[in-house]
Amino acid sequence: MGRWRPPAPSSSPYITPAGFAALHEELDSIWLRRRDVVKALAEAAAEGDRSENAEYIYRKKELGGLDRRIHFLQKRLPVLTVVRETPNSDAIYFGATVELCDDAEETRTYRIVGPDEADAKTSAISMDSPLANALLGKRVDDEVVITIGEKTNTVSVVSIRY
Repeated sequence: MGRWRPPAPSSSPYITPAGFAALHEELDSIWLRRRDVVKALAEAAAEGDRSENAEYIYRKKELGGLDRRIHFLQKRLPVLTVVRETPNSDAIYFGATVELCDDAEETRTYRIVGPDEADAKTSAISMDSPLANALLGKRVDDEVVITIGEKTNTVSVVSIRY
């Protein structure tokens, strides 16, 4: 039986200029890393029996991972739309940094970005996420009901920055 997987749902093609530059930088660094991995793979292959050569097996898997990421980035970068303009609005749209306050009076800040630059560490959420979908178009002091799975939470918009 093969490893066929259904195609992933298409994500929004929007990205910030900083995110686009970061993806280009990642692609360039992967090409440099690939060069080193190919050299190490050739050295490991020259050592003899490849079936029991752990270095060869590891480098082969690493090269496959790098090639998959290069392939993905080479296909994804041309279809991305870089959003350079900020909207002249007081509503939440792509690129907004939003401060939310929940029922427990805890405030959290999120930045709405494209799916290619979403990062939980920096609180950058994808515009395709349930939270961002609920926030899009809302204004300061609006109450937003967010439903994720079976959990429902109500938050209010404290501030919006671009």
